[in-house]
Amino acid sequence: MRGVKKEHLPEKICAACGRPFRWRKKWERDWDKVKFCSDACRRQKAK
Repeated sequence: MRGVKKEHLPEKICAACGRPFRWRKKWERDWDKVKFCSDACRRQKAK
């Protein structure tokens, strides 16, 4: 993903809030498993 402009990064829809979010470097290994855009959304969905 090095050298890719932000508008060309992969995108997903958050399972909790329904908003789109883009790929982040910290999710590089787990991108297929990422479902939520933030920790707050992840905690909200668990309730």
